[in-house]
Amino acid sequence: MAQAVVTSSKLRLVFQVGMDDEGKPILKAKTLSNIQKSATADQLFQAAQALIGLSNDTLSNIERVDNADLLA
Repeated sequence: MAQAVVTSSKLRLVFQVGMDDEGKPILKAKTLSNIQKSATADQLFQAAQALIGLSNDTLSNIERVDNADLLA
């Protein structure tokens, strides 16, 4: 059975920075690398909340991006 071993984690904050001519939101992302692989969802959410307060843009989404190696 194959196993996935997480090699790196990133925290991605997606902000809505405006609207286009068709009324669709314009999104921009800020990605923070070198997040501890052992960080819990609650810890990442708290860190994101602190960072969101530094932005004037509206938060659209908070994402955790894990990269993993698949081993047989």
